[in-house]
Amino acid sequence: MKYYLSVLAGAMSYGILSTIVVLAYGEGYQLGEVVGSQLVTGFILSWLLALYTKFKTKRRSQTSKTAATSVFTRLTWKQRLLLMAAGTPTVITGLVYYQSLRYIPASLAIILLFQFTWISVLIQAVSKRQRPDKVTFLTLIILFGGTLLAAGFLEQGLSEFNGLGIALGLMAAVSYSLFVLFSGKAVPSAHPAFRSAWMVTGGLVLLCILFPPTFLFNGLIWSQLLVFGLLLGFFGAFIPPVLFAIGVPHIGGDMAGILGAVELPVAVLLSSIVLHEHVSGLQWLGVIIVLIGVALPELYKMRLKRSRSTPQYSS
Repeated sequence: MKYYLSVLAGAMSYGILSTIVVLAYGEGYQLGEVVGSQLVTGFILSWLLALYTKFKTKRRSQTSKTAATSVFTRLTWKQRLLLMAAGTPTVITGLVYYQSLRYIPASLAIILLFQFTWISVLIQAVSKRQRPDKVTFLTLIILFGGTLLAAGFLEQGLSEFNGLGIALGLMAAVSYSLFVLFSGKAVPSAHPAFRSAWMVTGGLVLLCILFPPTFLFNGLIWSQLLVFGLLLGFFGAFIPPVLFAIGVPHIGGDMAGILGAVELPVAVLLSSIVLHEHVSGLQWLGVIIVLIGVALPELYKMRLKRSRSTPQYSS
């Protein structure tokens, strides 16, 4: 149960981010400053957790000389580089997702990001060279219909929305799909604290190449940007990777995608309450339909397993 709760809490943390980013934009901060402050905070928190884990491990293994360093010796530089590469989709997701918030409402941006559910299915189908089954096709139809309602396309029409913002939201969905898949497959045997720290490190390196962190040296970090950076770093760059690193290897990518659905209602609810964005009853109905569509494949698998495990008696 703790692994399910871990992924659930990580997804809920992601649902908070869009509201914080819109508030940061309202204060005049730019994309590189917002994402940069988030990753710097996440980098510091992640490595503090890793060092605490190392210290705690040493204290528990005073009687064994090898056990104290076993957490580190398992990670070769090849594995560390692999984890760093697996962390880069988080930066790409943050950049394109946060940029989309400049053009479209936060409630729409999160719905577009949430298309990672069917994109993940498509990526797995292509990588495994397996055609999706009937349940998957039914799920995709439900997700498509629910998205049209939740995004407000049926009420307002596509012409009312910014095309660039929609494209950026869908790009974020693709990147997020890769992150969910990689987070469970990249060196799953390593300790979650160190997996997370190296993944955040990889993301920070990529971001520094794309957006040099000038805010660290011009004094801007000591303004209100620090508050936004701490919030985004804690709920975006620190909590989700740690919790996903703990839970995803144990529950699998499919179930992680289902539990990740909780970020959708969280984000829409916060955008409605905090940002005062209008969310109609029809859009909420679409959100519910999307959640049902996400849960459908796993519910079908659970029912199939129960039917196979139930003893069959012949008369």
